[in-house]
Amino acid sequence: MQTVNLSTVSEFVFVGLSDAPEIRLLLFVLFLLIYLATMAGNITLLIAISTESHLHSPMYFFLGSLSLLDLLCPTITVPKMLGALLLEHKKISFSGCLFQHFSLIAVVGTEIFLLAVMAYDRYVAVCHPLRYPSIMNMKLCAQLALGTWATGLLNSLLHTSLVFTLSFCGPNKIQQYYCDIPPVLALSCSSTHSRELVILLVAGVLGSSACVVTVVSYIYILLEILARNSPGMWLKAFSTCGSHLTVVCLFYGATICTYVRPSFTYSPHRDRVVSMLYGMLTPLLNPIIYSLRNKEVKCALKRVISQVRRAL
Repeated sequence: MQTVNLSTVSEFVFVGLSDAPEIRLLLFVLFLLIYLATMAGNITLLIAISTESHLHSPMYFFLGSLSLLDLLCPTITVPKMLGALLLEHKKISFSGCLFQHFSLIAVVGTEIFLLAVMAYDRYVAVCHPLRYPSIMNMKLCAQLALGTWATGLLNSLLHTSLVFTLSFCGPNKIQQYYCDIPPVLALSCSSTHSRELVILLVAGVLGSSACVVTVVSYIYILLEILARNSPGMWLKAFSTCGSHLTVVCLFYGATICTYVRPSFTYSPHRDRVVSMLYGMLTPLLNPIIYSLRNKEVKCALKRVISQVRRAL
């Protein structure tokens, strides 16, 4: 039997968002502004939470963790994309792609579990307000936060090991602006069916578990509101949970469209738009949603901004 020598892929090439120079410059400016606004919004929110003593509570502790994740998520992918748009540096080494993939999946997984923890925190605040300080003490909050990071990292380690232990010996052009699971799997010259099933199974179990915690928490909140039958209770619950519920819907909608589907439904052009929605707009909108719907955060942000203006 004749053997065929197959060269191992040592680097990948990102397919650009546009080959027209004038469009690339426009996209560079647009995405740079979005990235800078995302950084400014989440950093300002972190400063406000850390410096304002009345925001030192479990709810804002988790919100600060969410802002940190929203800083990391676009930082993992956007600078490389901006370099490709402006300088046409579209290549990334195999190890660089592996690290980018691992970091992104870790952040995404951690955020999924963090949103579930935040839903439980809102359940305790609405259904057990008198016991809230004793239940959601800082020790438990720290343990829950560490647990979300540990689960996200272990999940990412499994996904990355399944994807990057495949054989890559053919085309090396990734139909995306970062190293995501579907486009990288599409480049493998070995069978990916069994590994795709494992990835979907693990992601389905972990994602469903976090989703169940979120949904059950809000079911109990709804039942508590109906049991009390008080008009003011609806307003109080909405002010307590409205921001988190909006962020959950935005996050899960973009994540499901990006990851929860088999590879044969993969469409490069559509997925670039969806992934940009998840990777850039969601981290940008999260601090805005919490600022607009939360008077305490809004007041704290105003004080931080005024202090920065005086310092300048």
